[in-house]
Amino acid sequence: MSSLSGALNAALSGLDVSQQAINVIGNNIANVNTTAFKSSSVNVKPQFYITSSAGTASTSAFGGTNPQQTGLGAAVDNTTTDFSSGELTSTGVDTDMAINGNGFFIVQGQTQQYTRDGTFTLNDQNQLVTSGGQFVQGYGADSAGNINAGTLQNLTIPLGSLAQAQATTSATLQGNLDSGGTVATGGSILNSGPLTDITTGTPATPTSTTLLTNLASASAPTTPLFTVGETITVAPQKGGKDLSPSSFTVTAGDTLATLSSFYSQAAGIDTGAPPTGTETPGVSIGTLTGDPANSARLIITGNTGTANALQISTSDTTASTGTVPLTFSDGTDTNGNTSGATGESVNTSFTTYDSLGNPVDIDVTATLQSTSNTGSTWSFYASSPQDTNATTFTAGGTGSLVGDGTLTFDNTGKLVSSTGATLSIARDNTGATTPMNVTLDFSGVTSLSSDSSSLTSATQNGFPEGTLSTFSVGNDGTITGGFTNGQTQTLGQVALATFNNNQGLLNDGDNLYSSGPASGQAVIGAPAQNGAGGLQSGELEGSNVDLSQQFTELITDSTGFTASSRVITTADQLITDLLNTNQ
Repeated sequence: MSSLSGALNAALSGLDVSQQAINVIGNNIANVNTTAFKSSSVNVKPQFYITSSAGTASTSAFGGTNPQQTGLGAAVDNTTTDFSSGELTSTGVDTDMAINGNGFFIVQGQTQQYTRDGTFTLNDQNQLVTSGGQFVQGYGADSAGNINAGTLQNLTIPLGSLAQAQATTSATLQGNLDSGGTVATGGSILNSGPLTDITTGTPATPTSTTLLTNLASASAPTTPLFTVGETITVAPQKGGKDLSPSSFTVTAGDTLATLSSFYSQAAGIDTGAPPTGTETPGVSIGTLTGDPANSARLIITGNTGTANALQISTSDTTASTGTVPLTFSDGTDTNGNTSGATGESVNTSFTTYDSLGNPVDIDVTATLQSTSNTGSTWSFYASSPQDTNATTFTAGGTGSLVGDGTLTFDNTGKLVSSTGATLSIARDNTGATTPMNVTLDFSGVTSLSSDSSSLTSATQNGFPEGTLSTFSVGNDGTITGGFTNGQTQTLGQVALATFNNNQGLLNDGDNLYSSGPASGQAVIGAPAQNGAGGLQSGELEGSNVDLSQQFTELITDSTGFTASSRVITTADQLITDLLNTNQ
């Protein structure tokens, strides 16, 4: 009778074990399409045994006996989880992520939890969150894009709200300056017509005593050339290239000196450059042979080199009154030098940016100054129409001089030294940092004999304002933002957690896990490091449930359940028969 009772208990335990196994299989099959689901399996062990005899040892006269034990059924040893990776599937969604290898995403809700489910979205604050609203954890980045590793925080990707701009601090030039060209000696000389002072009848002078409102042509000495409020606009040609217009509005206190500065700026003349013949580049007042008595001319002396050849035709000047007050033509200076911009030279223009992202144009001209047995020497000067040192003039042309210097090459055409390569551009009253200092890098420039000179801007490190419009996540978890100005910036880094014993994790449901006593502490770090897997952006991990295996185990466990129930039926029948026999 006791044996039959034992059979009932053993079969009952078999039913319980099979039932739990079928329950686990059912859960696996139900989650066959669940993102990043990890399948489980039941491990069974014998429950315990009744020992009737421990057995006897053999002797010379006796062979010995084996133990006699009767099992009392089975019990569930444990349920293990298969943490192997599921198949990765592309979704094309930037916020979706999958771990290719070991590790868990770290999420923060009421408590810190862990998940393999990378179905993330951005909330109304542009924070990366799970479908359940937990914050995805990682490392932040400073304004320079440096990752602040060590302290976890909520990850934010501020699409449409983060803007950036960077001031240019350096620009690289490249090209070849023709060392076989003609050394520059001549420049353009432009003369106005003879001018006189209405109030004194004496030659006009570039001092404050000669007001523009008192300036007249020697051919009409009583008719003022300028009136208060009149706006003069000049757009010269330089080196065959049209310069941007420069404008000047006449006030009651303006003198001929003011007008001279205006023309010097409009024509982009470097007054500190080597002289043209015997004259200093710039605008002066002088009397030429044959000029009428009590008159003088406005004389514009350009820089040397063909790239500095100046022309200011009548059509290049307009006036708000409709009458052009001054016209210029090729002429001579007071020493008899004739107009002629000669010498090897080259010009280039490029755009840089101030600290607010405003474009700042820079014009650079290089001119061959000398050649010797040791190499060649070139002078260069730079100007900018956005330089605010343009005083009261509306900046245009090549604007104010912002720097000049020399380039020295050896007899192999290699640059050996340079001076004045740092430009200083005033940005007063623009809201931007002032001055804006830009260092020109001429290391990529050579001076070899060639058909002509070339000079171009290769790179510059500034950029205009741009708004964050896209992002991507790298294999190492680095989040890189793309801006509308073409720039990129590191925004942060997704962190991963690994455990010494994944089987020790507590499954909280909703694809979330918590650390348990047997899991060990979370080891937190960057993806693809220290045993953690890499990240795949725009992909999700599928369930690792193997349906064919689950169906096979379902057959096995259901058969075991049926067999255990048959044992119970048989034992019950035998007990009934035994009781009927004893009646």
